Amino acid sequence: MTQHRVPEERRPANEGRKAAARNRAALVAAAREIYSEYGLDAPLSAIARRAGVGQGVLYRHFPDRAAVATAVLEENVRQIERAAEAEDTDLPRVLGVLTWHLTQSAAFISMLHADRAGSACGVPSYAHDLSERVERALRAHLPDGHRLAAAEGDLMIAVAMVSGAVNGPTREQRERRAREAWRLLGVEVGPVRPFPG
Repeated sequence: MTQHRVPEERRPANEGRKAAARNRAALVAAAREIYSEYGLDAPLSAIARRAGVGQGVLYRHFPDRAAVATAVLEENVRQIERAAEAEDTDLPRVLGVLTWHLTQSAAFISMLHADRAGSACGVPSYAHDLSERVERALRAHLPDGHRLAAAEGDLMIAVAMVSGAVNGPTREQRERRAREAWRLLGVEVGPVRPFPG
């Protein structure tokens, strides 16, 4: 009996964790775009399609809508917190980073409006938590006697007022509107850019 030698074929390597990390990153990037365009109520199927994966892959990484939104918005909040923790920073610089995120994302704006009217009805808990972290980061640099510290809640009311003014078809127009709103409130804002930037 003749033995036939079977050519050695290399199977593609199982990328396992690499593929999972890539898929997660693609889903977060797609969610950021979709949420920026359509807000937090955008369908999860649109996020999966934009990321180029099936909905099953999305649900393996994110069990529900809140998990997707939290992953996307968490990075925005982390940037604001890092800006607040940076050496030699001040309120205008932190407000500049906050304002950049306001001009980038309708979802971020809706998160900051979480429970500002005093009703927790229908407001996801992750939005409360993230909004409170933004407030703590800003408050850490609010000097005594600053106009945004005159009364309890003034700081986040001002943020909500500015975010309400952020509109326009281009980021530049939204930034201009945000700067004008801060100016009308008599508040100095540093460079409008992400952190680090």
